[in-house]
Amino acid sequence: MIPRRTFMAGAAGLALGAALPASAARAAGGRFTVQGDQFLLDGQPLWLLAGELHYPRIARADWRDRLRKLKSLGLNTLSTYVFWNAHEKAPGHYDFTGNLDLAAWVSLAQEEGLHVFLRAGPYACAEWDGGALPAWVFPDETVKARTLDPTYMSLSGRWLKRLGQEVAHLEVDKGGPILMTQVENEYGSFGQDRAYMEAVRDQIRAAGFDGPLYTVDGASVIEKGALPSLINGINFGTTDKAEEEFKRYAAFKPTGPRICTELWGGWFDHFGEVHSSMPVPPLLDSLKWMLDNHISISFYMAHGGTSFGFDAGANFDRKTQTYQPDISSYDYDALLDEAGRPTPKYDAVLDLLKRYLPPERFAPLPEPRKALEVPRFRLTETAAPTPLWGKAVEASAPRTLESLGQSHGLMRYRHRFAKAAKGTLRVGEVRDYAVVSVNGRRVGVFDRRLKQREIDISAQAGDWLEVLVDTMGHVNYGERIGMDQKGLMGGVTLDGQPVTGWSHQGLPLDDLTGLTFQAGAGDGPAFHRGTFEVTEAGYTFLDMRGWGKGYAWVNGHNLGRHWSVGPQRSLFVPESFLKIGTNEVVVFDLHPATEGSMAGGRAQIWDLPGQVKE
Repeated sequence: MIPRRTFMAGAAGLALGAALPASAARAAGGRFTVQGDQFLLDGQPLWLLAGELHYPRIARADWRDRLRKLKSLGLNTLSTYVFWNAHEKAPGHYDFTGNLDLAAWVSLAQEEGLHVFLRAGPYACAEWDGGALPAWVFPDETVKARTLDPTYMSLSGRWLKRLGQEVAHLEVDKGGPILMTQVENEYGSFGQDRAYMEAVRDQIRAAGFDGPLYTVDGASVIEKGALPSLINGINFGTTDKAEEEFKRYAAFKPTGPRICTELWGGWFDHFGEVHSSMPVPPLLDSLKWMLDNHISISFYMAHGGTSFGFDAGANFDRKTQTYQPDISSYDYDALLDEAGRPTPKYDAVLDLLKRYLPPERFAPLPEPRKALEVPRFRLTETAAPTPLWGKAVEASAPRTLESLGQSHGLMRYRHRFAKAAKGTLRVGEVRDYAVVSVNGRRVGVFDRRLKQREIDISAQAGDWLEVLVDTMGHVNYGERIGMDQKGLMGGVTLDGQPVTGWSHQGLPLDDLTGLTFQAGAGDGPAFHRGTFEVTEAGYTFLDMRGWGKGYAWVNGHNLGRHWSVGPQRSLFVPESFLKIGTNEVVVFDLHPATEGSMAGGRAQIWDLPGQVKE
């Protein structure tokens, strides 16, 4: 049993900034150290109570609102991952602007009186595409992720050095808010190579991060991933008992400060399942035990937000060998919902924290933003994707997107039959979903989730076989990280005979300029366009029921993926994505539009347990 610690509100309050006014005085720098089982800031005990937020999952205009809601819970620290593939979408081309301005995000946390845990990685997991490892690092399976593979380590070191140029100067002893920087992430759930972990640690040090470093693992695998010389945190959720998890931790490391670096109060969702929800009482039980024992805590997630665009990742179930793509909503059944609104879970946690923290720790909630209802409107214009297809690349066998320099979006594979053909078309594997056509006539689909790989076709001499592949998230957890290249894999056969001679045309969906819209409905795959009016500031959720599978944009902002398999039935549109007056919506759908209209509502629409799915 972990010895019960004595809570001294006065000393802890001083170190935590408990007396800071609700106007959020700037968090001061200082000297962050460890002594015995305590964290210290300038020699004073520091009880760390954090909430996890991810800057790319929150519209920049909402950053301050979400940070202030951490303060309204009495929390004093922001925990945030860094997403390598968001910042380096192409080798050596870095982006730290707009919603990716990490230095601004960290500095804003300091303005709001918050300390920061910087989860530098380079691997993040986080239900993020590829776990934040760029797809271009893995043009094939020869580069081994999260190992001492020289290619991987060289690229990782280059990235971390660039990251250091952005934010290493914001460590606490340099006047910033970053208390400690994380080395890798949950490595014990992936491998047990101590030399690799030490090499990543050295890369982070070489990047200019001079302050305390820490590791994060599940308690049952901590000996595989943690570096005992660093600060070590553990992650667990409401199905686990905090007391038992810290007993396991103590067997690994009897001394040192205790911190739950991820307290999972919710969970994420896969396409084709029902919406996850986790009960409140077990969360409160673990939380109360840790508060009683003065253990530091980080809520994962305090607010999940949205995996906009192509940012959602995927799991791969090892037992069933099943691919499980994540939805675009990262609501996570968190304390704050996808739109940043307090939930009953928030209220329950707040009530408990108020028993342990002085009243001045709790800033008032910001004024709520307005949720808008948008009357149903039709998308009356359609455009074919033809102008957006990239230059054709010819090859004997189908190639992956990554080998062709593309990380996401669509790839069109075409083969022309020299003579009449009939039989069973079989692919080794489709990653991740494909529409199959012969001479423009749709004959079926391949869905990776369902392990669909065969379809009967019939073609005449000169007919074109087209397999249009739509990619989902790269696997972000487990042994298949870096081994999830996209496209048609393993060759194609017709009645057992190889089909050779393929044309490849990519469509990354990053730039829609060039589309020519005209009135009328399209048969799909097609882009559909419409407009709606907004008369006041606010956010909304676009109801996507009646659509098939694809993507949606509002005023040029990619909201993410929609798919009729659920459980997510609407797409979140932040207030800053909208404008007073006319707003444009573009929907790409792989299938014929059965409805061709949509509306905006005040809440996410879920498939919930016990419901009959549409």
